[in-house]
Amino acid sequence: MTNRACLNKEAKAWVKRRKGADEIVRVVPDNENALITTYKLYTAFDDNPDYLGRILFDAQGYWIYDGETLSVAEQEQLAKFIINYVEVI
Repeated sequence: MTNRACLNKEAKAWVKRRKGADEIVRVVPDNENALITTYKLYTAFDDNPDYLGRILFDAQGYWIYDGETLSVAEQEQLAKFIINYVEVI
C-alpha cells in the first residue's frame, strides 16, 4: 500500500451511517509514536464529545481501527478521509 495518512491537524469528516442518523466526526491527530500515526475520533459538536475510538496508520499506510463504536464501512470512510485529505486554502 502506498497511501500515507495526510491529515496533519484537526478536521471534521462526514460519516454516512447504516443505522441511525449520519454524523460528523472530529478527527484529531495524536502523534505520540513516530512509527505509527494515530487519529483519535470524537463526536463533533457535543459539549462533552463521545470518544469513538482511533485509527492507526503504519509507515506503509496500512490502517487499523481501535475501538468498538464504528462499523467497518464507517471505519473505511474515515480512513479514506484521512488518506485523501487536502486542505482547502
